[in-house]
Amino acid sequence: MGGLLGAQEQDLAALAARDRLRRLSPRAGVDFASNDYLGLAESGLLADAAREALDRGVPVGSAGSRLLRGNHPEHEALEEDAARFFGAEAALFLPTGYTANSALLATMPQRGDQIFADALIHASCHEGLRLTRAGFTLVPHGDAEAFDAAIAAWRAQGGTGRAWIVVESLYSMDGDIAPLSALLTVAERHDALMVVDEAHATGILGPGGRGLVASLPSRERIITLHTLGKALGCEGALLAGPRVMRDFLVNRARGFIFSTAPSPLNAAIGRASLQLCERADDLREDLRARIALAESLLVPLGAQSHGTPIMPLILGTDARAMAVAGQLQAAGFDVRGIRPPTVPEGTARLRIVITRNAAPEQIAALADALKKALA
Repeated sequence: MGGLLGAQEQDLAALAARDRLRRLSPRAGVDFASNDYLGLAESGLLADAAREALDRGVPVGSAGSRLLRGNHPEHEALEEDAARFFGAEAALFLPTGYTANSALLATMPQRGDQIFADALIHASCHEGLRLTRAGFTLVPHGDAEAFDAAIAAWRAQGGTGRAWIVVESLYSMDGDIAPLSALLTVAERHDALMVVDEAHATGILGPGGRGLVASLPSRERIITLHTLGKALGCEGALLAGPRVMRDFLVNRARGFIFSTAPSPLNAAIGRASLQLCERADDLREDLRARIALAESLLVPLGAQSHGTPIMPLILGTDARAMAVAGQLQAAGFDVRGIRPPTVPEGTARLRIVITRNAAPEQIAALADALKKALA
């Protein structure tokens, strides 16, 4: 291991020794791993939208950044549709949720501000915290009173800038829901701004699949992120909030300015997906029925459920989580083991995800296989 990339080889060997070496694997088995909650990613509905867009001349590639020649009418049409759909002044389309979160947190909070982020927020938010000019504090998970106390303590110590509260609405590894109403009260008390990552809620929760923020009484101090690549079945991410947010990111966010624009074709498909989402109550009801079935079968085996598609089964050690996942995969079920650092130490788990890609009888078969694997 003394070659040009010896340090990297040593790092990979250390990961392998700890059973934490990641590998890419092909899709196989019944889907209990994806975020395609409504089963739209491979549906004819979005395929038809793609064909229609191509037929009317929408290009596949953007050929440049949005500030050069890459801006296309489909991008702006999607942003206008999204702003209306999510009840915001404006929206901005970015290539991925990772890019959107990191660019937002690296750019919007200013020097002297302080970001108060839930300890279990997405890695993309942590990347934004690493890049931000503001200070930041990680707050115990799901605890509105802890946010209140942390902001009060910062003020007492002389903090004079803007406080920012950063949470997910539906957490990607635990499947639980943030106390958004209580957090909004905290934000109002401290004149703080909120950033709510709705990536896993968009499409399946809230009125018309608009996410959980849509049910709050006031949204003027809230910026939301909505991905198109989960329940909406396509690709890209949208930031929705005040128009000044959009204008500031267009002028200052390096992740936006220096990135090739997303495909105009993806923007056109995203518009179709938003339209579909608004009238997809039947799909959401069907998903809820499958979640209820899974709860009745998997919770007795140790899985946790908060009424959402994400049902973690915490097994503790990396070795046990990966061994049980391997047995389920061998039996024809695509269930993935999740290890630290993606989740906290000692909480390696199966991340069981219920989507419309798994029929009720397949959910029952998974439960039988899981019972045998745990035994």
